[in-house]
Amino acid sequence: MAFVSAEMLWISGWGLVAALLLGWAVSALEWVWWRPRRLERALRAQGLKGTRYRFLHGDQKEYHRLHKEALSKPMAFSHQIIPRILPHLHQAIKKNGKISFTWFGPKPRVIIMDPGLTREILSNKFGHFEKPHSNPLGRLLVAGLVRYEGEKWAKHRRIINPAFHLEKLKCMMPAFSTCCDELINKWERLVASKGSCELDVWPEFQSFTGDVISRTAFGSNFREGQRIFHLQEEQAQLVVQALQNIYIPGFRFLPTKKNKRMKEIDIEIRSLLRSMIEQREMVIRKEGASNDDLLGLLMESNFRYSKENGGSKNSGMSTEDVIEECKLFYFAGHETTSVLLTWTLVALSMHPSWQARAREEVHGVFGKNKPDYDGLSRLKIVTMVLYEVLRLYPPVILLQRKTFKEMKLGQFTFPDGVELSLPIIFIHHDPEFWGEDASEFNPERFAEGVSKASKIPGAFFPFSGGPRICIGQSFAMMEAKMALARILQHFMFELSPSYAHAPYTVATLHPQHGAQIILHRH
Repeated sequence: MAFVSAEMLWISGWGLVAALLLGWAVSALEWVWWRPRRLERALRAQGLKGTRYRFLHGDQKEYHRLHKEALSKPMAFSHQIIPRILPHLHQAIKKNGKISFTWFGPKPRVIIMDPGLTREILSNKFGHFEKPHSNPLGRLLVAGLVRYEGEKWAKHRRIINPAFHLEKLKCMMPAFSTCCDELINKWERLVASKGSCELDVWPEFQSFTGDVISRTAFGSNFREGQRIFHLQEEQAQLVVQALQNIYIPGFRFLPTKKNKRMKEIDIEIRSLLRSMIEQREMVIRKEGASNDDLLGLLMESNFRYSKENGGSKNSGMSTEDVIEECKLFYFAGHETTSVLLTWTLVALSMHPSWQARAREEVHGVFGKNKPDYDGLSRLKIVTMVLYEVLRLYPPVILLQRKTFKEMKLGQFTFPDGVELSLPIIFIHHDPEFWGEDASEFNPERFAEGVSKASKIPGAFFPFSGGPRICIGQSFAMMEAKMALARILQHFMFELSPSYAHAPYTVATLHPQHGAQIILHRH
């Protein structure tokens, strides 16, 4: 009997293994074949055109081929940058239309180039258009508010909002000014001997905006903040490389050199932030207030929210939540403004008449004095220039959303599980919305404000839109205005002969070969 029982147990064990393997195989086939084919039929049945689904990889091979080819050489000095930065999407839209679909692995992505539909998706009134579940590696770089949905997003947004109120941002003007002083003094030393010099402004602005976010986010912990900034830079390079490939569940746990380094960076960043947060908690509990930096403002707001909602440990944000929001401050605050300032100096170098007009306005408002908050709000031409750069060179070039149930949008009904691509840069460059000069640098189009700049409302959304519009846009614009005004007060600039016009996307829109200009003392 014992022998029979053992044999039966052995057979049952193998039967269980076979059932598990069969279940896994069925799930895998559902993911890579049956489901994509069902979704493709549903989309084509409504008259939508798109690329044909290819087993497992979708359009990825073609995407990588075209992308590699586009990045192999610089482009002409033109603002028609779409064919270079998104060649696959550019070809797909030309062939299949402004509402069509492509494939990211086994997932269909429907391109939505209609500002009205884009506005409806971003408004997300009923919670049916959420962000797709991201590759877990991406969360090493960006999590917090930008990743959350539903009640958790709403709670974090309410807690963080007070830190970015305009009255609080005014308190950060001294930190902006200090960082500008350091940048201007450095550049003046470089041009001192000859009156001019060649300078790659891309790493300069990366360093500058890193210093700004370190000072404004962490105040007295500025040096620790700088260490976090440099670690985040290294992490960004590693994560972006990993995100270029189709996500394979569990691969991030393999002990590869890159995986181990990403884990080490994450541990160090969390350790530094946790230490700073614990110090601030002690100060707030003892004195009832902290510094007027983003971390202090965030933690004070969190304490108030927690107290107003019962005072339990779970009513506000946890320490881990605060850590994630601090990481987001770094990535979003640093990337957006460094990209905006870099392309602004490139554009003003390519269009010296607008550089002269902006400089004349800055001198008219401030003379030789350092810019202040009220004066920055009166810089109409500078604002127009920054908006036009954000239109032509938006830091984030497209947004992704996903349907979580069957959803009607315009004349189409999208099944559960369809990803929606909102190509900001395509809409920003479309002659249908901006006129025949859509790919030309013309800040005059913003003379009467954003609402009247385009033919159709909602065609300009560099900071996203709806309730999830970037919480830090006022911070970024104030920082950019301050830096640009100071630069225009002290320098004139033109493109260097060594500059190669080569925009490309990493996490945001970078200059592939740098942004070399000739800087002249003004």
